[in-house]
Amino acid sequence: MEHTKCLIIGSGPAGYTAAIYASRANLSPIEYCGMQPGGQLTQTTEVENFPGYPEGVQGMDMMEDLRKQALRFGTDLRDGIITKVDFSKAPYHVTDNEGREIEADTVIIATGASAKYLGLPDEAKYQGQGVSACATCDGFFYRKRTVAVVGGGDTACEDALYLAGLAKKVYLIVRKPFLRASQVMQQRVMEKENIEILFEHNTLGLFGEDGVEGAHLVKRKGEPDEELRDIAIDGFFLAIGHKPNTDIFREWLDTDEVGYLKKIDGTPRTKLSGIFVAGDCADPVYRQAIVAAGSGAQAAIEAERFLLNR
Repeated sequence: MEHTKCLIIGSGPAGYTAAIYASRANLSPIEYCGMQPGGQLTQTTEVENFPGYPEGVQGMDMMEDLRKQALRFGTDLRDGIITKVDFSKAPYHVTDNEGREIEADTVIIATGASAKYLGLPDEAKYQGQGVSACATCDGFFYRKRTVAVVGGGDTACEDALYLAGLAKKVYLIVRKPFLRASQVMQQRVMEKENIEILFEHNTLGLFGEDGVEGAHLVKRKGEPDEELRDIAIDGFFLAIGHKPNTDIFREWLDTDEVGYLKKIDGTPRTKLSGIFVAGDCADPVYRQAIVAAGSGAQAAIEAERFLLNR
């Protein structure tokens, strides 16, 4: 049985920042980087809103910078995932995908959240070339252009309104004949001149040579008056929700109805002493790299204080 003072589960801005802080505090952390080291940002092209990169930076390059910084201070970075946890008593017991067992005095969970997609092959084809699941991350690149947002809830309406402040025109593609968003959000969207709501529309696919140039849609799919149409767009934004990567922790920690891990009093602490959360797995609101990085620092500081006080 391997033992560590601090185990970090997940990479990305939250996990890597937690590793940097924990390593500098001489906690000798072990970090499991997951099946997608670097997290969601590795699927993003240019990042312009992270402090310290005045000219912008590719998402993959930024995550590599954070990874190197964690390595510089001695973090034991490992590929693979944690497949089983036992938080019944401290030190906490985990098992990785190769069957290795580790006990940890503190655990920082930074497993992130995965954006939900429609499942179209074109979404993968145009990833980073017009397809995005983060309007606040990538909307800036579509100034004075035409974009589409998929979804009918509050998140979709918020994204459409945000993009309407940047883009020339925004299509809101809604598969139902109504919006699920709150009345206030519905009214704001409907009153915005450059937002056009396409009710009862489903996306069949995307097209374009060097990036997204348009979308194939179907109106009233399966009905006698089914109608096919194409729209010209430069960007295609998914706003149909996120799934936090927290399934293996739900037996032990409190979550909301979606699965986001609950924090105590706005801190990284959970209901179990010595277990902390950071990043998008506990953040249904902001989902920004800079916020995740900050929460990773908080979690590592809390872990260090916990060990000192113990």
